[in-house]
Amino acid sequence: MRPVDLAIRLEWVAAAVAAIVFYKMTGVSWWLFALLILAPDLSMLGYLAGPRIGAIAYNALHILIVPLVLALVGVLFSGPVTSAVALIWVAHIAIDRALGYGLKLSTGFQDTHLGRIGR
Repeated sequence: MRPVDLAIRLEWVAAAVAAIVFYKMTGVSWWLFALLILAPDLSMLGYLAGPRIGAIAYNALHILIVPLVLALVGVLFSGPVTSAVALIWVAHIAIDRALGYGLKLSTGFQDTHLGRIGR
């Protein structure tokens, strides 16, 4: 692994740790965390409709825009559960990136913006 790749993965580890620490600060039950941490991966069911639809579905739940907006809404309107859900989502995305799973290309599940999975 190139040093730059290692640095990028370590950044995502730091983001995952931060999301988990902030989650703890919400005071919301860890049962919710356990229940939802893998929920974004249900988007892989889109691959049943083919690689293009699968990539769209997967990427829709694996970009940071929506969970970051959700976190902002939770903070602005004092919604600890809203913030907690957003932080779980951010933690999921960050863990995926730290493991080398990127946004999917329409050519197939193994092809990501970070390169081919497993290489």
